[in-house]
Amino acid sequence: AAIGGHTTARYNLGCQEEENGRMDRAMKHWIIAAALGHDGSLDALKDSFKDGLLSKEDFYQNLSHRCFYEGGSSAVVQNTTYQRKNLCLQIRASR
Repeated sequence: AAIGGHTTARYNLGCQEEENGRMDRAMKHWIIAAALGHDGSLDALKDSFKDGLLSKEDFYQNLSHRCFYEGGSSAVVQNTTYQRKNLCLQIRASR
């Protein structure tokens, strides 16, 4: 399901990786899910940033490159949530 673009499945994989102590893998799952509009994943990334597990540069770089995400079917999916749009605007303004 996660490979097929199901954001909650991707978020749940990130949570499993976090529970197993693999934060680097957890954050990769959350970055993908957040790019597709999953607010819980965006919150998890914010928490990782606040806890010092994700640098400011990595946080902004990973999310700024994912304002559009190319899925497994090569279709481009644009996130339409207000929170995600707002974050993309903030990232672009900070450059």
